[in-house]
Amino acid sequence: MHLGNKKGISLALTAALVLSAATVVHAAGWGTIKGQVVWDGGAVPKPVEIKVDKDKDHCLSKGAIYKEDNTFVVNPKNKGVRWAVVYLMSEEGFSKPIPIHPALKNFKKVVEVDQPCCKFEPHVLALQEGQTLLVKNSAPIVHNVNVQGGTLGPSVNPILPAGRSLKLDDIKARQLPISISCSIHGWMAGKVFVLKNPYFAVTDEDGKFEIKNAPAGKFRLVIWQEGMGWVVGDKGPSKKGKSITIKAGATNDLGKIPVKPSKD
Repeated sequence: MHLGNKKGISLALTAALVLSAATVVHAAGWGTIKGQVVWDGGAVPKPVEIKVDKDKDHCLSKGAIYKEDNTFVVNPKNKGVRWAVVYLMSEEGFSKPIPIHPALKNFKKVVEVDQPCCKFEPHVLALQEGQTLLVKNSAPIVHNVNVQGGTLGPSVNPILPAGRSLKLDDIKARQLPISISCSIHGWMAGKVFVLKNPYFAVTDEDGKFEIKNAPAGKFRLVIWQEGMGWVVGDKGPSKKGKSITIKAGATNDLGKIPVKPSKD
């Protein structure tokens, strides 16, 4: 056997061993975080019915519409708060990258929000930078989509006829949400978060969230909710969030996380 062949085999074997070791470390370096955002502001707020003054036959065809924007949607059975956005970021700040699990690197390219019955569904959603937002109008009536993305954009306000949609690409990540609304039906409003990594969730009807395949180690947990704003922090609610340690190979239960009306 030639010396060159031996050297090639040795390099290949070394590379294989390194890859094998890296795979073992990789597999042990991920965990799950979960928790529940709960109401802590006294009596549970009652749903506020919206006065629908346009296209009533369609808008009310599935029942009354209740206020969701800039308020708290609370489950009276367990005090869970819906529509809170929960995400992870580096201890070094929002723009710094964090490790991404291999299973999450090939993400879904398009995230949808619809307005089938005079409200945005879902009311709050989150996507990762690099995904496309598709705003649909599956209703039989005309809507418009007023997207206010601030200095980072996008900021558009097109008419959206029945059955049409609007595609928004290359949306930059930011810590505060993009607002969407419909000027034709003034009560319609929603929020869109665009984040740097796939480690995010929006609380469900019970106020619960779960983020899987999160990297082990110290990171910052950030939570935002419309009626309160920033929810957690090291010394009080902050856009920098709260320092947490994620244990590898475990479900890290953060328990109940309280929210209440903002003092501002």
